[in-house]
Amino acid sequence: MSSPLASIFGSGFLVIVPILASSVGPYSVLAILVVAFVAFHTGAVVRHNILCAEPVLAAGRKRMTLTLERLSDSALVAAYVVSVCLYIHIMSTFVLSAFSMDSSFNKSLLTTLVIGLITAIGVMGGLKPLEKLESWALYATMLILALLLGGFAIYDINSFLDVGYFVLPAMPQRSAWEMVTIVAGTLIVVQGFETPRYLGQRFDTWTRIRASRWSQYISLTVYVAFVALALPVVHVLNGEYTANSLIRITAAVAALLSTPLIVAAGLSQFSAAVADTMAAAANMEEVTHSRMSQRWGYLLVGGTAMALAWSGSTFEIVTLASRAFALYYLLQCFVGFTVCQNHRERARFILVALALLFVLVFAVPAG
Repeated sequence: MSSPLASIFGSGFLVIVPILASSVGPYSVLAILVVAFVAFHTGAVVRHNILCAEPVLAAGRKRMTLTLERLSDSALVAAYVVSVCLYIHIMSTFVLSAFSMDSSFNKSLLTTLVIGLITAIGVMGGLKPLEKLESWALYATMLILALLLGGFAIYDINSFLDVGYFVLPAMPQRSAWEMVTIVAGTLIVVQGFETPRYLGQRFDTWTRIRASRWSQYISLTVYVAFVALALPVVHVLNGEYTANSLIRITAAVAALLSTPLIVAAGLSQFSAAVADTMAAAANMEEVTHSRMSQRWGYLLVGGTAMALAWSGSTFEIVTLASRAFALYYLLQCFVGFTVCQNHRERARFILVALALLFVLVFAVPAG
């Protein structure tokens, strides 16, 4: 489960609280429950395709299934490119905040430099030596998450005992449509459950299905608990929500956790960016039938991600990444539909596809 969990926890817990608080205020727990519900059923589509689509693709029996799978592979490459930019952008936000240098220009500049470093390493010698960072990043992320959950719980209990109620963030001045479209743009925070789909050379079918399912059970439970426990602390932000707001929330609970949070953020984002760069380059090589080597893939991924680093704020890149992955998952729904023999499953695919289509077309950033 390390691969999907590392991807799911890669960036989501760092930004989900300020995004939801700024968009739906006291209804943030309900919002994350809706996101988790959609994500779990999207994961079910991926798991169905591991079981039912992979044999069809291997046999090459259905041209439509093959065509849709190739389109989804291309969409996944694009999604990975955006996510590489997002991961390093979030890393830059947290690192620069420690030095009070968190300006838009500085974030874009540092993001460009770090992505350039990753690209250079990939082109010159390959990124395989950095692959082990993923496990250490996951350990660091899980540890800081456990500490934050404990810290938030203690803060909430003490606050309730002092005043007899929880102080929740105020309801933002937004229309219902704005709230729904902003929440739709948070799909990226639960992305990662699809990674076992591409580990067929290392693990058997049912191992990958269980890894995907249990990674979602664990991560979605943690996300819901994280938002619920953090919500009574959000009032310390006084309605000012930024991509690194979690640092201020953490400092209000336990100042000693702020530095470990920044370190964990830097490690997790860097390793996630390395993993997605490798995955994107490998997918490019496969999509082009080896006409493009991984070295050229690294250059293309890095160059595009560096250009995206100057395209907008962290919240805007979060939404762009959500829309990119929504397109990939939407195409996976189509792949599953072509090999499904069960009317109940078809109905699920249609409903999930409609939700993903909404994200793709209407998702907007917080701000």
